[in-house]
Amino acid sequence: MSEINVTPFVDVMLVLLVIFMITAPLLTVGVEVDLPETDSPPISGDDEPLSITITRDGTTYLQETEVEVGDLIPKLRAITERRPDVRIFIRGDRDIAYGRVMEVMGALNGAGFNNVALVTDRRQADDDEADE
Repeated sequence: MSEINVTPFVDVMLVLLVIFMITAPLLTVGVEVDLPETDSPPISGDDEPLSITITRDGTTYLQETEVEVGDLIPKLRAITERRPDVRIFIRGDRDIAYGRVMEVMGALNGAGFNNVALVTDRRQADDDEADE
């Protein structure tokens, strides 16, 4: 009999598909920052935004790659193929200087990227009760 049995191949592919479907959302942002907390509602949207992270020591990351603020705009233009309507999330550590976040936002705005949002953690209900 000279037929190829594809059943084991299909089984392996389905298992790999399930594994990647489960792990892919967990790998979206890998830079650890301590985000400030607010009462704002979650941001909605269908597309996957780009993420710019500013850590406690002032290091800036585009997705998971460390970049200088001067190199940020050329890299964003290359990634977005010069589409300024792409969504960009800025994640800044709660302990960094306000000026550092404004420096990044000013560079983005000056380059024509206007769809920018600041990311925060959602304030817990017990924190709200303690503040009253």
